[in-house]
Amino acid sequence: MYDICCVGHITLDKVVTTKSVVHMAGGTSFYFSNAIRNMDVSYTLVTALAEGQMQFVSDLRSKGIEVKVLPSAHTVYFENNYKENQDHRTQRVLQKADPFTVEQLTDIDAKIFHLGPLLADDMPLELIRTLSERGKVSLDVQGYLRKVENKNVFAIDWPVKKEALQYVSILKANEHEMAVLTGISDVRKGARILFEWGVKEVVITLGSKGSVIYNGRSYYDIPAYSPTTTVVDATGCGDTYMAGYLYQRIKGAELQQAGEFAAAMATLKIESSGPFKGTAKDVMNLLTNSKEGPLRNNRGIVYPAFNTSE
Repeated sequence: MYDICCVGHITLDKVVTTKSVVHMAGGTSFYFSNAIRNMDVSYTLVTALAEGQMQFVSDLRSKGIEVKVLPSAHTVYFENNYKENQDHRTQRVLQKADPFTVEQLTDIDAKIFHLGPLLADDMPLELIRTLSERGKVSLDVQGYLRKVENKNVFAIDWPVKKEALQYVSILKANEHEMAVLTGISDVRKGARILFEWGVKEVVITLGSKGSVIYNGRSYYDIPAYSPTTTVVDATGCGDTYMAGYLYQRIKGAELQQAGEFAAAMATLKIESSGPFKGTAKDVMNLLTNSKEGPLRNNRGIVYPAFNTSE
């Protein structure tokens, strides 16, 4: 039994910013796995990619990450273009991979399954339903809202969202994805609708404006911590956030505590290209020294220190 199992495609990414053009591995599974690998949890990744990109898996395994590889005719190939404001990007999909199936995950048991679909047909509804019977399902919804036409990515609604979300314990969406799902741009109202559809913990990320978490009883406002150096690359920040959030939740942290830890991890990641390379101790150092103040809950009470084992 693993604490956390992430399911998602590793991608071949071309990241274009105002400062550079970089080719690298990517995808929710890649950034999430790298971010959580130095945390004290039992973790495994289930991914699928073509033989030509197996080096990405070898690199993850060399870092001590357990990976189950499924066959795929192709590897997902994304082109991400960022302007000066890295809260927003445009994407193209140059190649798609084979979808995941229920049968491929029958031998994996975990307390939390974190699903990172990149495109609408990556993971069927039946997979979400089946995994929810064996553990909590955490879902980054972005892929279900992406339609590819002539290699360009367009925002779409998720036709089976109301049925699917009743099986999702933790949902992560940014404010634009929330608006597509609910038709509501107000973050608190949108989060409440998602909760009413069945989600137990709704996590809405707002880029440089922070994030909001809702559990049906309270809204938790999470700050965005200030980088100590230059903002370099926002790719994978949402995945890094969720790695920190689920790490803290599996350890028993309350929502505010988990959200602030997650936000600090995302801040550290944005300061460099590629995945998060730090430790829980690095995150705590940022939280301790941040001008946004010490880690507190919504009543102003300082939390005890995190487990910072490396």
